[in-house]
This record gives sequence, structure tokens and C-alpha cells, in this order.
Amino acid sequence: MRNPVRLAATVAIAMTMGAGAALAQAGDVNVYSYRESKLIQPLFDAFTKDTGIKVNVISASSGLEQRIKTEGALSPADVLLTVDIGRLEEAVKAGITQPIVSPALEKVIAPQYRDPEGHWVAISMRARVVYASKERVKQDAITYEELADPKWKGKICIRSGQHMYNNALIAAYIAKHGEAKAETWLRGLKANLARKASGGDRETARDVAAGTCDIGIGNTYYWALMINGGPAQKPWAEATRVILPTFEGGGTHVNVSGVVLAKNAPNKANAMKLIEWLAGDTAQHMYADMNYEYPLRTGIAVNPTVAGYGTLKADPMPLSKIATHKKAAADLVDKVGFDN
Repeated sequence: MRNPVRLAATVAIAMTMGAGAALAQAGDVNVYSYRESKLIQPLFDAFTKDTGIKVNVISASSGLEQRIKTEGALSPADVLLTVDIGRLEEAVKAGITQPIVSPALEKVIAPQYRDPEGHWVAISMRARVVYASKERVKQDAITYEELADPKWKGKICIRSGQHMYNNALIAAYIAKHGEAKAETWLRGLKANLARKASGGDRETARDVAAGTCDIGIGNTYYWALMINGGPAQKPWAEATRVILPTFEGGGTHVNVSGVVLAKNAPNKANAMKLIEWLAGDTAQHMYADMNYEYPLRTGIAVNPTVAGYGTLKADPMPLSKIATHKKAAADLVDKVGFDN
């Protein structure tokens, strides 16, 4: 008798491959995406309008790398679109990518925002910043190192240390100062928390507005979405202001959204057209004005709301270097019990 568990797994894989084969129409670009549909569909619609090339999208919150790996040579995936340097590097380690060879991209995307071997390229950027209470925080500058200063005891809110956004920040700290100093810093930050590390960046702003904490850590675009959004969240942004922190002797920690070209992309030529288009003027303006992200193409203005934070001095550390410390960062979060 056949093993029912193995049979179920085989059927699941077959169904995945079958669905993939149905997705792959000649000439279409098939995108597997971790990004929210409402954030990216306008971009794909504009690309189709400009080029006549249709974009098919499969969205998920996890597991896309494994899906592409399972599909193997039969995978319909042309492009994987994701956020966070960690997920870009995970795709490379999974063996599901191929080099993106494009002199056009090399001209407009700085080297620190591209994989040294060409296996991923960033297309937009966000910064990890401080949401500060307008009433209770008078200073207008802060360093990441200062977040561990006892003067902030009981005054900081933040989401889980294991979340990819904070994991990348901790990894950057390790890259800057080494694991020993990073551990001391993380213990100091934990001691300064006003509540358990949890929730999301919007909830962090909410809790600063409510007086639970004086400062919170969040991404730049969330504050812009709140201040320009509906009546439920706008007051959270109105009660806070954004401070662009820096590392001592460095700049503001940034992370990216980016793309990889799938190893077995069946529509490689059109996939490359999409990737290059995403780094073009139209898409970069859309990233800036619809998603409130920082464009990576030189010469594209940031949205006025984001510009109101002040001039971003992005830390020059290559993202690939940060990625090498992400496991150590995750281990350190567990070691100090940051989320407990």
C-alpha cells in the first residue's frame, strides 16, 4: 500500500506544477510576489500599457522560494519580487536565480543595491527610523546606538526582534560593531522597552500617540501612509514626527524591495524588460508617490511627505554585507530574550 502522506505530497507538488504550467502563456511575464497586490498591481498595469506585455502574479506571504525550487525546470516563474535583503539572499541560496545581466541597470542602480554576482537588484528603498512623540521628545537627532541609553528606559516601542525589518537592523549593527557589542546594545534596547516587542510599525505609532512610549521604531513609508490615510490612523502620525537616525560615523539604515530573475524563467527576454522597466522613470515615480518609498534611480524626487522627514543620508554599507549577519542577528534576539 502506498504511503498516504507521501502520496498527498506528490499530488500537492503535481497540482502546483499544473497550476504553474497553466499560468505560463508565451510572452507573458509571470511574477511570484511577496508584496501586497494593491502596492504592485498599478505598476504592472502601467508596464502592460507601455509595452503590451501582460503580467501574471502569484502572491504569498511565505514559501515562494520553495515553490519555485519544487517546480524546478517546469516552473513558470520569471521573476520573484520581494522585500528585505534577507529574502533576496535566501532566493540566491535556494538556487532558484540566475544573473541579471543589464548594463542599463548598472548605470542607474548603485553597486551597494545590487548583488555582487548579479543575482538580485533592488528597485526601491525604505529606511528604519524613529517615530517620536511631538509632545514628549524634544531632540531632533538620534543614533541607533543611543537607543540603548538608559535615558530611554520604559520609553521605546518596537515590533518583534525576529521580524525581517528589525533583523536587518540588528544585522547591520553587528556588521558595524561586531557581535559582542551588538549583544550589549540589544540587551540595553530590551531594557528600554515600554512593552513586549510585538505588533507592527503602525501599532508602534499608535502606542507612541497613546503615551505608552515616547519613541518607536518603524519604516519610513508607514508614517506617510498613516498621515495621508483614513481617520483611524492619521491621528497616530499627527502625534508623532519622523527622525532619521544614523549609526555613529555612518548613515541611516536602509532596506529594499528587489527582484530576482528565476533560474528557469520561460519568458526571460520579457522578464528582463519588466525588471529594467521597474528601474525606469515611470516606475520609480510610482514607487515614490504611491508607495512612499525612496526611488533608487538617480534624479527621481522623493514624495513631498517623505522629503519632509529631512535629507536621507543612507548608510553606505552594501546590503550583501548586512545579509551575511542575519542569522547571527536572529540568534542574538533569542539569546537575549528580546521578544520575551
